This record gives sequence, structure tokens and C-alpha cells, in this order.
Amino acid sequence: MAIPAHRLCVYCGSGPGRDPAYMKAADDLGVAMAQAGIGLVYGGGGMGLMGQVARGVLSAGGHVTGIIPEFLVNRERMLEGVNELIVTRTMHERKTIMFEKSTGFVALPGGLGTLEELAEISTWAQLGQHAKPIIVCNIGGYWDGLIHLLDHMRAESFIRAGMEILLDVAPGAEDVVSLYQRRHAATEHRLGKELVQDKL
Repeated sequence: MAIPAHRLCVYCGSGPGRDPAYMKAADDLGVAMAQAGIGLVYGGGGMGLMGQVARGVLSAGGHVTGIIPEFLVNRERMLEGVNELIVTRTMHERKTIMFEKSTGFVALPGGLGTLEELAEISTWAQLGQHAKPIIVCNIGGYWDGLIHLLDHMRAESFIRAGMEILLDVAPGAEDVVSLYQRRHAATEHRLGKELVQDKL
């Protein structure tokens, strides 16, 4: 199977969480991505939301790239049967490859690892290192606390003008694909205009 031009990196928990809606959202997102021709880049595990989103993509005939460090192969029960599987030596190498292979990022509910990955990729965007879409899938208001914290940071001038974080919020899994497509198209248009202006 050819690697799709569009690939969403999905950050999410390796557990199912308390609310069954989280696992359903992971499955729904995976299916929707495959139906839209969008590939999945993810942490390579077979447990929890992580495994569910991958199985959702595969069940609908989509492309899955799993990237997992050696020390997590057994702990997160590496999912076999994906289209591309990369085993890395370190977490840093894993995150770098995930970034390079993705055209956008989505955060489903998860724990500290999910939060850390979301914060890092958002910081890279804030510092001008990339302009790829970043979407928070706010199932049942899971990410409300983070959204309020970012508002507080702005109010206290720790997120200043010119250093904004462009974080799109999708209320449900069914909203992610269209939000990604709109944001990606808008970014491509903006970068194209900037490139033309630079040549003038």
C-alpha cells in the first residue's frame, strides 16, 4: 500500500480511560481518517486508545505507521499487522520520526505522555519550526482544563502577541478530519503567498 500524502500523528493514552466514549472516539477517528485517505502515524502500541485508533484505521483499509522505542515493545504490546513499523532506540528518536512523517497532529484523551507530546509539538510551532495543523479532540470536555490554562497564560502575558499557539479544538472525533483539511489548506495558501512575496 502506498503511503498517503496526508498523515495525522495521533497522540493518545495507552489505556482505555474511565469513559467508554474515549475508546469509541479513537475507533471513530481511525475509521474517518481511513475513509478520507489520511494515514495514521502513532506510537506503535496495541493497548488502550493507541491500539484502538490503529485498529480503526486498519479496519477501514487505511495506512498505519507505528513507531515505538525498544523498551516499550513489550510494555505497550506493540501492534503487529500495521503497514509500517519502526522500532527506535530512544523516545527522542521516536518523536523526531513521528514529526517528520506527519502532516498534522491530533491529541485524543491521554496522560502525561500525551500532554508532553502535545506541549512539545505546540512549542515547536510557537517558535516557528513548523506550521502543521495541531488539533485537540475534546471528547466530553477532557481537554477543557488545558484550554483554560492556555487562556490564563495569555491573560498573564506568558503567551504574548507574536508567540501565539494555534491549537484547534474539535468537539468530537467526527470533526477532526474536516478541521484538519481546512487548516491544512489555509496553511498551504498562506505559505504560498509568503513564498511569492519573498521572491518579489
